[in-house]
Amino acid sequence: MDSFSIEKILVEKLKGGDKSAFSSLFTAYYSDLVMFATTFLKDLDSSEEIVQDVFLKLWEDREVIIVTTTLKSFLLKLIQNRCLDWLRHAKVINTHYESVLCNLPLLECDTENYILRSEIEKIVKKALDKIPDEIAEPFKLNRYEGLKYREIAEKMNVSNRTVEVRVGKVLQILRDELKDYLITLLILIANLFC
Repeated sequence: MDSFSIEKILVEKLKGGDKSAFSSLFTAYYSDLVMFATTFLKDLDSSEEIVQDVFLKLWEDREVIIVTTTLKSFLLKLIQNRCLDWLRHAKVINTHYESVLCNLPLLECDTENYILRSEIEKIVKKALDKIPDEIAEPFKLNRYEGLKYREIAEKMNVSNRTVEVRVGKVLQILRDELKDYLITLLILIANLFC
């Protein structure tokens, strides 16, 4: 039996929820897919995360996936798309961060702004104190110490993607906690770091 036939059988078993078929496919393709992703991202940790995400999605959507080529070709295309999305996302984050945080006009240092700023800083600190340190730390290192995501990833021994995800979680929590102050908060944070 050739490899294409074996793959076809494994895909059918996968669609039926066979965990051993999934495990066989994962073992067979994981390393090659990570190497492929690394050609785009130049970062092993992020590449591994993307490949793991694709395999997780494969398992979750196993009953409805339609593979018209080989499964490996199908997975390579998914990995390529995820890598391109990741690169676009990273570029958008960096561009947005630079434009929002460094190009806003400075606020006047009057008493009203100082009081509002102090109040918001207390709310932010209180919200950050509720978040587990491992999640909040990348945000603090980025916002308060000015470290780039890559530097934070190296310091915490995690991938760039993990840093992005954790900072994103903190921002979502802060948005929820500070929805009434969000616009003012963004302006104040921008002025803190420019």
